[in-house]
Amino acid sequence: MKPMLVAAVAACAWMGSASPGPAGEDWRPLFDGTSLNGWKTTDFLSPGAVRVLPKTPQPGTPTNAPAGPAILLGAGDDLTGVTCTNALPAMNYEVRLEAMRVSGGDFFCGLTFPVGTNHCTFVVGGWGGGLVGISSIDGMDASENETSSFSDFKNGTWYEIGVRVTPGRLEAWIDGQQVVNIDVSERRISMRPGEIEEAVPFGVSCWRTSAAIRNIRIRTLPPPAGGGQP
Repeated sequence: MKPMLVAAVAACAWMGSASPGPAGEDWRPLFDGTSLNGWKTTDFLSPGAVRVLPKTPQPGTPTNAPAGPAILLGAGDDLTGVTCTNALPAMNYEVRLEAMRVSGGDFFCGLTFPVGTNHCTFVVGGWGGGLVGISSIDGMDASENETSSFSDFKNGTWYEIGVRVTPGRLEAWIDGQQVVNIDVSERRISMRPGEIEEAVPFGVSCWRTSAAIRNIRIRTLPPPAGGGQP
């Protein structure tokens, strides 16, 4: 099969109701599109404003804000974010959302999530705007470990971001392209020390950047056969 055809097939699989990998339960939305029910503003030191952008723009909406429904995270000094207040799985699950950097030049999606009893963050667009990776693995953040890569993210563009957590493995995608696939069965998963720890157990944050997030959803996955590695 030609490379371009392979890419097209992968993109179609991602855009459909099923994603690469094991089948699971139906997707469950985590954002109702009209309110912050099930969410709270993350307790960072100097966050920007957090607001829900309805489908119909309301007076006072920033002129550069994307069309709703979405959650708009204003640029903070340093971090702005929202944290889910509902109980979520810690293993055998997959989460997806769409994120946009509205303005600024640093990470517009810091997706913090549980991995069993530990937590880490999938950073998208950090360290000057292009870094992608997991913070932290064996104490090394996204700029230092083998999950590190770089992409050209454009302001005003939506990107679909996905993370899958199964026993011993972390996987992540951006717009259908897998960017993380790592065996963590013998690795130490942790949060990068500092303010980002306030995002635990499940949250989305941005750094000195205005960002928007929407279409946040989760589904559980069946345990691997025999309970071992997937």
